[in-house]
Amino acid sequence: MRSKTRSSNRRRIGSSQLLNFAKDSYLERTSRPIYAILFLLPLVIFYEVGTILINTDTLNQSQVRVVAFVWLQELFRYMGFQEQVVWVIPPLVVVLVLLGLQIASKKPWSICGSDLIPMAGECVLLAAPLVVLSLLLNTQPSPQDRPVAAALQPVQAMVQSNTSSLLANIVTGIGAGIYEELVFRLILICLLVIFFQDLLRAPYTNALILSILISAALFSAHHHILFVGGRLGSGLPFTWPEFGFRTIAGVYFAILFAIRGFGITAGTHAFYDIIATILNWAFYVG
Repeated sequence: MRSKTRSSNRRRIGSSQLLNFAKDSYLERTSRPIYAILFLLPLVIFYEVGTILINTDTLNQSQVRVVAFVWLQELFRYMGFQEQVVWVIPPLVVVLVLLGLQIASKKPWSICGSDLIPMAGECVLLAAPLVVLSLLLNTQPSPQDRPVAAALQPVQAMVQSNTSSLLANIVTGIGAGIYEELVFRLILICLLVIFFQDLLRAPYTNALILSILISAALFSAHHHILFVGGRLGSGLPFTWPEFGFRTIAGVYFAILFAIRGFGITAGTHAFYDIIATILNWAFYVG
């Protein structure tokens, strides 16, 4: 019986759904990995096309890429993939991982196209608490301070030049929503749960809580300490409000991931970045 319980727990965290919703309800359907693929595919394409348009020499020069995306590129470059192919592999990883989860979950493959617009609306609503929290933490910004509303905007693995335009920030924000959630929630949390539960024999609940807290702290820290090209570097200036906000956001995204799945979580992160970018541009830049 204990073995069955452990196996069930692993399946549930792997399929990104810890609650059992009513069969074939909106919440049940949209938590399926196949829905995540369909919902996120336009965002993945927008990110790839937007990056190419912003960087006309994408294959040869520094790119407007979020660090989590660059990590995936470097992994496959280290494995021996050709440079011309490396830059298109990360989106394929997203699709293949979600396809694997869909197969493992044994959930229906049927899709209701009318669910996609409500999913976008749900992501906007779920992003609202983070927007409010960021504004509360930034009620009295000093002139030299960066708005806390920008705290989740992705770290870019490049030297800043003329890429601070609204479009560039929206593009990188969408990329962060997808690839930071892939690395820090879908991959890292699952690996940490396996480590604590299977190797250290921790109870499942304790393993999950520890995994959420560690992943949230690492998610926040990676905005300040960069590791790209095998070298450590400094990212954004450290402030406790921003670090605390990102850690809270990491916990929020982890809980959301455990309840609603990868598609809604990545979409919520992306829409938060879009909203934060527009607010910062409208009130602090534009």
